[in-house]
Amino acid sequence: MTNRMSLAVAALLLGGTAVPAAAQAPATGTPAPSPLFTGGDIFNIAYASDPQISPDGKRIAYVRMSADVMTDRYLPSIWLVDVATGRQEPLVAGPGGNRSPRWSPDGRRLAYVSAVEGPGSQLHIRWMDGGQSARITNLPDSPTNIAWSPDGRRIAYLMRVPADGSAIAKAPPKPEGATWAEPLQVFDRLQYRNDGSGNVKPGNSQLFVVDADGGAPRRLTSGGFPMSGPIAWAGDSILLSGNRSADWEKQPQESELLAVDASTGEMRELTRRKGPDTSPVVSDDGRTIAYLGSDDDGQAYNQTGLYLMNRDGSGARRIAAGLDRSIGDVQWSGNQLFVSYEEKGHYRVARVTPAGAVTPLPYDLAAAAAGRPYTGGDWSVARDGTLAFTSGSATRPTDVSVGRGPSARRVTSLNDLWLSGKRLGEVRTLDATAPDGTPVPGWIMLPPGYQPGQKVPTILEIHGGPYTSYGPYFSTDYQQMAAAGYAVLFPNVRGSTGYGEAFADGIEKTYPMPNEKDLMASVDAAIAAGIADPDNLFITGGSGGGLLSAWMTGQTNRFKAAAVQKPVINWTSQALVADGIGFFGRYWMGGEPWEKPENYWQRSPLSLAGKVKTPTLVVVGGEDLRTPNSEAEQWYGALRVQGVPAMMIKVPGAYHSLDGRPSQAAARVTAILNWFDRYRSK
Repeated sequence: MTNRMSLAVAALLLGGTAVPAAAQAPATGTPAPSPLFTGGDIFNIAYASDPQISPDGKRIAYVRMSADVMTDRYLPSIWLVDVATGRQEPLVAGPGGNRSPRWSPDGRRLAYVSAVEGPGSQLHIRWMDGGQSARITNLPDSPTNIAWSPDGRRIAYLMRVPADGSAIAKAPPKPEGATWAEPLQVFDRLQYRNDGSGNVKPGNSQLFVVDADGGAPRRLTSGGFPMSGPIAWAGDSILLSGNRSADWEKQPQESELLAVDASTGEMRELTRRKGPDTSPVVSDDGRTIAYLGSDDDGQAYNQTGLYLMNRDGSGARRIAAGLDRSIGDVQWSGNQLFVSYEEKGHYRVARVTPAGAVTPLPYDLAAAAAGRPYTGGDWSVARDGTLAFTSGSATRPTDVSVGRGPSARRVTSLNDLWLSGKRLGEVRTLDATAPDGTPVPGWIMLPPGYQPGQKVPTILEIHGGPYTSYGPYFSTDYQQMAAAGYAVLFPNVRGSTGYGEAFADGIEKTYPMPNEKDLMASVDAAIAAGIADPDNLFITGGSGGGLLSAWMTGQTNRFKAAAVQKPVINWTSQALVADGIGFFGRYWMGGEPWEKPENYWQRSPLSLAGKVKTPTLVVVGGEDLRTPNSEAEQWYGALRVQGVPAMMIKVPGAYHSLDGRPSQAAARVTAILNWFDRYRSK
């Protein structure tokens, strides 16, 4: 890298977010806090997640996530809030991660996973009456998917059990005291690495139980196939999901519900069909199992349905099939079910009777992750039907709310005080229509102080997935962009979820081509509304949105600059290098690269590289295994070879999410804004 390029990268990463001159701090004296949202404000935000309401509905334990400015890390702690008064108290805080609070059936104890005492993450119990806590395990790896037995005597969990790897590359004996190189890495799995955790170590997750009062745990399962949660108890059996087929590696969508005898470890399958069956929950009377599943028909996307079966696995049937939405979670309360699902840019909960009658509840849930405004939310339900859930808005990160019947109220106010001193961007609905008549729902965030009729530089920001959706929720990226004077346009184009199966299937085996006209229809709607300056249009997005950002610059020169984040550029390399080997080819492309090479090339942004004139910033996580570095590097190289202005930024240590460290999240958006400012007409 030349000195000039090094200085340019440093300026992008370290330069402050561009803000109007009136908002700049004085040159002398103590700088006044900016009234606009800045990258540094990411360290001020607290998010509520995983609210777990007690069985009697009187208390909620939840995970509060905040950023530590000294360590540049997010620190989860567990808090308790009184539903009636809103009074809060910390239960588990301090260094290390604290997560997964789960109430005992009688509500007198709380299990949770914590790394405070070490070694690693361990299972802890808190006795709520006396306020005492104790670590009850000393495990070699972190427990996941913890679940209480109905009598409160035991806790089941999953934990990875290592296995011996291949000895094909064994080194000769090492002399005593010698310092040798690291052993060779040997891979013999199809899926040999996972984004977020790296190379897959030999072994699989197995099912364990431990007494709630402590003691040595007992391992119930073995075998060379994967098992996954959530876990549920059905009398003396423990329910989970897994794929016991000999060729399970080649069946990325396949899983069955499994019942494991808690005394003998005997395992039997409760379901047998082609497709995933997961997330079992058992009715209060122990007679009925509800679960989620879908048929694997080879499509890239299938909505998840709600099913019931008898406790012995007989009588499996789908209910609420008329709800044309994918079910995200299911829980029992009394003799009725509660389910959650995306609904046109929002996340909702509904009551469902065993007969399948659906009653939507008027609660608007919000997801805790706030870099971009994806739909989602966490929730739980008490025995009387009282719901605890995460709520938020475009100007407020997540809090804990509680609802019963038609009414809901917020019981925490984690960010109200400091945000009251900020002028934030506001969101308006801005729908469009594609040339073929397809609706393109969307929103636009306006810069603080926006005046009607004012035309402003506008960033088209495209969600990833592609089978996900955006909604009018808090986004640190968008608030930084709005503070710099940009409007941010974020549509849900074809392929987005929450609008029914047909809308999501609008890109089946043709993605990304159907999205071209959807995206430009949204841009033209923003121009027609008198908001977007047609001479100052910019484009960005991550993952699937990064693919579309690159794709669109090969289709049009209307954008002054682009920021292509963690993209797919070449479907051939993506299908064979990413952590979805065996999935992308079969389900998204309709065949492997050697079977359909023309299809792979036609749907790859790299095929359009010769048409690109748009100055492009390429961003990727240094450890991204979902859209590997080679994808971003191909786009950067293709543009530089042609003389197109281009720069590439890698986020050290970051996986696909990009925002694992708060300072990096802020610097990434600053870099994008400084890149856009280079090409913005003043």
